[in-house]
Amino acid sequence: MVDFTLWDILRNLLLAARWTVALSLLAFVGGGLVGMALLLARLAKWPGAGAFVAGYVQLFQGTPLLMQLFLAYFGLALLGLQVSAWTAAALALTLYTSAFLAEIWRGCVEAIPRGQWEAADSLALSFGEKMRHVIGPQALRIAVAPTVGFLVQVIKGTALASVIGFIEMTKAGTMIANATFQPFTVYACVALLYFALCWPVSAASRRLERKLAHGH
Repeated sequence: MVDFTLWDILRNLLLAARWTVALSLLAFVGGGLVGMALLLARLAKWPGAGAFVAGYVQLFQGTPLLMQLFLAYFGLALLGLQVSAWTAAALALTLYTSAFLAEIWRGCVEAIPRGQWEAADSLALSFGEKMRHVIGPQALRIAVAPTVGFLVQVIKGTALASVIGFIEMTKAGTMIANATFQPFTVYACVALLYFALCWPVSAASRRLERKLAHGH
């Protein structure tokens, strides 16, 4: 029987943590871009955009992320598209993230007093100029905390990708626990690594929020 040291466990978990970080960043950046496009389409009041975005948001917010991962992995296979667990997880998490960010940012924009919109209208600014110079900077200050807070949820949500065979920290933890017969030690290390990823993000959010609040 092979003896596994604490370092052996941590080293293998850290290797898997790279994929957790990569998947989180891809989902957040991709979801942010899609979410911003959805938000702008809704605010610009393009024909049919409001109903489409509302339905899109309801669909992804109203169904479990676990089911979305299954559908992305097995559903695409039924359509003849053989995708890897990495691709399916990235797609599902990106769409999931975009729906939540679009709604978070919509709330931040709607929190801007109506007088600011009217002032921008009185200056004959275009929609893009309103968003860039008047509404956007104010909404940004409001959006920092909930946006970064949701990033923490995305990081933790990557653990569900293990159900389709993607080897991130949770999946690696299960494999290591089965090999070492030390489940408590392994999962305690997994929990600490998730904390190590999430706590700095939350702390950075608070600092940035204070900085923006003071206008620096």
